[in-house]
Amino acid sequence: MARHSAPRFSLLKQFLVAIVAIFAISTVALLIKRAPSTPCGHHSDAGVKRFEPSPSPLAFMKSKRVLLVSHDLSLSGGPLLLMELAFLLRSVGAEVCWITNQKLSETDEVIYSLENRMLHRGVQILSAKGQEAISRALKADLLVLNTVMAGEWLDDVLKENVPHVLPKVLWWIHEMQGHYFRLEYVKHLPLVAAAMTDSQATAEYWKTGTRDYLRIKMPDTYVVQQGNSKDLMEIAEDNVAKRVLREHVRESLGIRDEDLLFAMINSVLHGKGQDLFLQSFYESLQLIVQKKLRVPSMHAVIVGSDMTAQPKFESRLRDFVRLNKIQDRVHFVNKTLTVAPYLAAIDVLVQNSQAQGECFGRIIIEAMAFQLPVLGTAAGGTTEIVANGLTGLLHPTGKEGVTPLAENMVTLATNVHRRLTLGKRGYWKVKEMFLERHMAHRIAKVLKEVLQKAKSHPKL
Repeated sequence: MARHSAPRFSLLKQFLVAIVAIFAISTVALLIKRAPSTPCGHHSDAGVKRFEPSPSPLAFMKSKRVLLVSHDLSLSGGPLLLMELAFLLRSVGAEVCWITNQKLSETDEVIYSLENRMLHRGVQILSAKGQEAISRALKADLLVLNTVMAGEWLDDVLKENVPHVLPKVLWWIHEMQGHYFRLEYVKHLPLVAAAMTDSQATAEYWKTGTRDYLRIKMPDTYVVQQGNSKDLMEIAEDNVAKRVLREHVRESLGIRDEDLLFAMINSVLHGKGQDLFLQSFYESLQLIVQKKLRVPSMHAVIVGSDMTAQPKFESRLRDFVRLNKIQDRVHFVNKTLTVAPYLAAIDVLVQNSQAQGECFGRIIIEAMAFQLPVLGTAAGGTTEIVANGLTGLLHPTGKEGVTPLAENMVTLATNVHRRLTLGKRGYWKVKEMFLERHMAHRIAKVLKEVLQKAKSHPKL
């Protein structure tokens, strides 16, 4: 996710207008194709098969009272994933309340937009502190703490009521960094009903870290891998929509249709590895010149730019681009909630998270839905999604990975068939494992376990 000089929402409005036009045309065409062949005035259902939608695996959550507590509300993965859970629960008739423990500003544009989206879907927004928050927590059938730092809310707000709530808490952990192993965050972790992570790598990381550094034991821990939303899949499988979005984005960036576009779509942070990505991209350009290879003009885009969030780090990125005179090849686009247009526009996704890697890497399965090959670090949850050599190519973390990533870029630039084959295999893997319904089934099993534990607890 990177920053472009155009106003923040102008391009998005163009996308929305285009999508509306596309679906209007598609709908008319569909109606024409499906027009009944029976004479006017005659109606017949003979021979028509009616398919009733299968019941949601979360149907048992109807009328259940759920309180979701997020450390923050932003465009990062944790809060957005919790919002998806909120919408899944609302779709089956659960009563869902949301608390954001730390708001940077009540007038923040992102918070305002995300809260309005939740209110529109029937999610109630509560203040993090006060008697109503305590009352909702005590009355809730299920309480989900989202991210490690959400644990601070328990003592800050519930105080002496904490023991009454812990047996019905599901703690959703997304972090893979050692600085989160602090007792002030997770001292209540052993006493909650269950913990949940997005990958086996994260579950193992926390099992080992809490044991070795904090001398505490993890509760029952479940791995629930994520799934793409129906909305994203509809765009990913609509070739006309993708073509329009591709043209709009590329035109806005000054990139031709035949050019080859590599992208990172993450918040711009040191741990995400945008600096090493740019080094690899620059090295790939040098390799192409040295080996006298004939390839399309190559470009890199960083989607997720926010100079107010990490000014020093992002300034370093832009300085690198300027000093190496590749301003015409590298593009920065503002952080955005709407990633589909950029997935439609690019040719290869690069997931370059460093250290322990990504907890899961939601953008990976979104890219695979668009039949994009993925170049990722061989760390964390990425290795549970990307099959090296089948759906993408993996490289080491750190400086040791700069040259291998550059070589992988050149490989895909020079081999169109392999690039397309990796993308198609990734798409079918998404269809088999990473759809919204897959995630709903996985999380339903966890919620049933947590509700059963809460019900059997003597104090509840």
